[in-house]
Amino acid sequence: MNKAEFLVALVKQTKMRPTYVKRVVDAIFDPVDGVIAKQVKKGSKVTVAGFGTFDRRSHKGRTVSSTLTGTTVKIKARRLPGFRAGVSFKDAVR
Repeated sequence: MNKAEFLVALVKQTKMRPTYVKRVVDAIFDPVDGVIAKQVKKGSKVTVAGFGTFDRRSHKGRTVSSTLTGTTVKIKARRLPGFRAGVSFKDAVR
């Protein structure tokens, strides 16, 4: 399901106007200006009860060897977004 299909499904389920649904989805999920992205960027967790938790995960820098060339390559430390599904969501999917 892509974003357009997601919006159509929300419009059908909520019976709200498509423009309102799009505004709400963009306000929550926009990768730059969305509520979730802003909070995760600040280092906060966003927990949606029963659904899951969005957070920021730190990965240490390390040295790895390239299997193609056999040389060592340094990977810088970085922070990446993460998601952990909630128990209710996991149970619904199973």
